[in-house]
Amino acid sequence: MHQTEAQFLQFDCPWNRSDQMSGVPDHKTIVLVIDDEVQMRRLLRACLERSGYEVAEAACGEDGLWEATRCQPSAVVLDLALPDMDGLAVLKRLREWSQVPVLVLSVRGHEDEKVAALDNGANDYVTKPFGTAELLARLRAVQRHAQPAKKPEVFHSGNLQVDLVTRTVKVCGRKVKLTATEYALLRLFVQHAGKVLTHGQILREIWGSEENDRISHLRVYIAYLRSELEMDPAEPELIVTEPGVGYRLTVAENVRD
Repeated sequence: MHQTEAQFLQFDCPWNRSDQMSGVPDHKTIVLVIDDEVQMRRLLRACLERSGYEVAEAACGEDGLWEATRCQPSAVVLDLALPDMDGLAVLKRLREWSQVPVLVLSVRGHEDEKVAALDNGANDYVTKPFGTAELLARLRAVQRHAQPAKKPEVFHSGNLQVDLVTRTVKVCGRKVKLTATEYALLRLFVQHAGKVLTHGQILREIWGSEENDRISHLRVYIAYLRSELEMDPAEPELIVTEPGVGYRLTVAENVRD
């Protein structure tokens, strides 16, 4: 990686703004940054420490794996372009013994890399250049999703309510009838709410196959779901598309019926 840090990071880090400190960890949480660019590591360290994290660093894959065993981080920020080994190889080796949340840094236009990272165990990704507010929000999200807290039996997001026990779906308090496949697809999204699901992951879970010719089939069902759940299916806010990668069910503030 030879580009400058200015190409990768939008300078919105809240150096002197206390109002940006919401979401600060209650206790020191270690984030391991694996990136070969010195300036990028400095910027990430400054921003993460400003937000209450402790930071460990590694400039290559092997050092990153060693550092992960040494400091047992609560999350890892992993760049895919490393000098000694491919970032995906680092991710695969890490997943052999750890389920620590991993946030991948990827380059815009490299959708295949994002898909491969997610399919190999990454929890989410941030596309360069990125704003620090987005980075911190996604970091908090992957940490929340990694917590072994019991999943609520009734899921809420905005006007959407899904009761996983009674298999009841409501929008604005109105019952919505879904087919078995539509409900299975929605349930999968609910079980991974806030997380990107790749086309391959969805096809494998719902249809038992990752064949590319089924992606058009998936798009049809996504359109069906949006027509039933979204206020404006043409401008979806619940089931959003991650271009070239897959879909994500957003977790919005609850709206009373």
